[in-house]
Amino acid sequence: MTEAPKLPISVYLLTYNEEVNIRAALESVLWADEIVVVDSFSTDTTEQICREFTDLFFQHEFEGFGRLRNQAIAHTTHDWILSVDADERVTDELREEITMLVQRGPSADAFYVPRKSHFLGQWIRYGGWYPDYRQPQFFHRSRMCYREDMVHESFEFFHGAEGKLGYLQGHVFQYPFRTISQYLGKMHRYSTLRAEAMFREGRRFRAHQLVSHPLFTFFKMYIVRQGFRDGMAGLVLAGLYAAYVFTKYAKLWEHYDNVSS
Repeated sequence: MTEAPKLPISVYLLTYNEEVNIRAALESVLWADEIVVVDSFSTDTTEQICREFTDLFFQHEFEGFGRLRNQAIAHTTHDWILSVDADERVTDELREEITMLVQRGPSADAFYVPRKSHFLGQWIRYGGWYPDYRQPQFFHRSRMCYREDMVHESFEFFHGAEGKLGYLQGHVFQYPFRTISQYLGKMHRYSTLRAEAMFREGRRFRAHQLVSHPLFTFFKMYIVRQGFRDGMAGLVLAGLYAAYVFTKYAKLWEHYDNVSS
């Protein structure tokens, strides 16, 4: 039986100690001709698992997510690139949609992909978690790159061009926080990175930020974006996100306090 030809696109994934997630993510993109993994020197079995699926495994020091994504793009060879996080799974519907796009010629330079993100065993529909368009995940390499932000990286089209954005219908499933403990671990890392970036940018700390910003985050997620409709999971998420914002500004204060002492 002849194996179906691979789709001529590149998929890249970023990893750091992702042994729990990475196998399922890689299995969901085996239909792509090229799979590139950029790892930040994992200390678990991430590398061994990845090498079961691809020889294109590279290691770079972590200097921010934006820079790491651009380094991953540099390792790819196809014109069209799909970005997949280690905690994501590409669905069959998205694979079929991308296949049709490539065959007939994409109508845009970059495409957003809707995410169905899961928390505590359920798909979170509200609170700003769906469809969660953060940056395009399917794009032409000659048109788009990432801004080299430390965390929560954004994107830009080359040379200030007005690139055309599209929206795909097929989903990725995402499992960013399987437990509250896992969320708290990521919260510590991300809040540290964001506070350091804010400090370098010269963002000033104000005491009211420890109260007003977390409260606003909770209100926005739970009330404005109807997180209450996700039940207890929605309430917990809004509280956790408020805690992240509090921690971020507390760490920003810590930076200024260390400088002045």
